[in-house]
Amino acid sequence: MTRYADIPKPIRSGIVVVNPDTGAPQRIIILQFNPDTLERSLAPQSAGGQNAEGGGAGGGDRNEALRLKGPAEETWKFTAEIDATDQLEIAAPDGIHPQLATLEMLVHPTTAQLRDAAKQTQKGTIEITPIEMPLTLFTWGSKRVLPVRLTELSINESAFDVNLNPIRASLSIGLKVLSVSDLPAGHRGADLYMAHLAQKERLAASARGGSLGALGLSGRGTAILGRG
Repeated sequence: MTRYADIPKPIRSGIVVVNPDTGAPQRIIILQFNPDTLERSLAPQSAGGQNAEGGGAGGGDRNEALRLKGPAEETWKFTAEIDATDQLEIAAPDGIHPQLATLEMLVHPTTAQLRDAAKQTQKGTIEITPIEMPLTLFTWGSKRVLPVRLTELSINESAFDVNLNPIRASLSIGLKVLSVSDLPAGHRGADLYMAHLAQKERLAASARGGSLGALGLSGRGTAILGRG
C-alpha cells in the first residue's frame, strides 16, 4: 500500500528577489498553486530589422536574412491564484493583502527611494537617476531559473471577509525575460541568463533527431543540400 509520505511533494514555481551585487535572496515568493498553463512567446532579433521580414523589393539586405543581433526576446504569461480559504490552518487577519502587496511591490519603488529622489530634487539636482529595482528571478523547476522584469500584473479579487479583506484573487502576470541584450556585461542577471541559455542548449542536444525518410525525402541523402 502506498503511503502518503512516499508521494513526492510537487515543486512550486515562484519569484525570487535577489541583491544583484551579492546574489543574496531578499525575498522569496512561492506561488500557492502552480499555474495550469504557461504562455511563452519568442521573437527573434533579426539583423535586418522589420523590413527584412517582408522579402522582395526593399525587403532588406539579403546578406542579413539568416543573421541574429542577439537572443530572442522572450515573454511569459500565466494566471496565478491566491486563496486564503485553502489555508485555514494559517491565521490571516489581513486576508491575502500581504501576498498581493508583496507582488505589487515588484513594480513599486519603496517610500525610502521616493523620499531620497525628492530630496535630490529639492537640492536642485538637474538629472535624477531612475530608481533601480532589485534583480527578479522567475523559477519553474530547476531547469528554468531566469531573470525577468514584471510587465503586467492584473488582479481580480473575487471574495472578501467581513472586514473587506480580499481572501481570494486571480492574477494575470506577464514577464519579460532579461537577456544579455538588456543587462550590462558582468551583471549577475546576465550571467544567470547565460546559464539559462546553456540549459536550453543541453536539452536541445539531448533531443532525438529525425530522419529524411520521415519527411518523404529518403534516398536523396545529402543531395537535398545540393543545388539539384
